[in-house]
Amino acid sequence: MQKQNQKLLSEMRLHSSLEFSEIYAARITAGDAHLLVFARRNQLEATRFGLSISRKHGGAVVRNRKRRLLREAFRLNRTQLPIGLDLILIPRQRLDSTLQDFSRSLIKACRKLDRLIQPHDPA
Repeated sequence: MQKQNQKLLSEMRLHSSLEFSEIYAARITAGDAHLLVFARRNQLEATRFGLSISRKHGGAVVRNRKRRLLREAFRLNRTQLPIGLDLILIPRQRLDSTLQDFSRSLIKACRKLDRLIQPHDPA
């Protein structure tokens, strides 16, 4: 039963280019040596994410490995992340980033972003 709760569902992902554009337009970022995160508040009771990995990172094998690592970092740590954010995760151009590096960076950046972004309900 525990395994089912950790499953990464489609509802946790950002899919449309409009969603990505709105997050980029908000220009709220946090990052470190391994990861850059763009964010904005959503009107949902969940945190969602999208990935942006350019060809500058290398060939398809390298880019796909970074995608897998970032998805796994989100899946494993989503209970520690603030609720109600839309995130775009962009890895830095490093070859030595591990799952642990991405996990630490994601948690740290999301906590910072949660403090920066005003809540959608100021009541």
